[in-house]
Amino acid sequence: MAEKYIARSSAIAARLLGGEMMVMSTADSTFFTLNEVASAIWQAADGRTPLSEIIAGKICQEFDVNPEQAQRGAARFVDELSQHGILLVSEKPLIGSSPTPESR
Repeated sequence: MAEKYIARSSAIAARLLGGEMMVMSTADSTFFTLNEVASAIWQAADGRTPLSEIIAGKICQEFDVNPEQAQRGAARFVDELSQHGILLVSEKPLIGSSPTPESR
């Protein structure tokens, strides 16, 4: 399976409220409330770190989940948000990507 690199789109609005990340696509006004695991993936989406590294180094360790389960959940999350243009996905690092910082 090809490696995936993910980055946050600049065409979004995001805010951390009460420990949950709220994300909205400015393209189609789709709104998501991210749980802790999804928020951790979101915050690590720098376009340079492979998704597999985010899962192994952050998700599996911080949330005590097995790698297969974490990979399946992350793949669904990334696919859904990329369909709305909220996450950018590439098989190569997104060089020069400058994710939008979360508003706090």
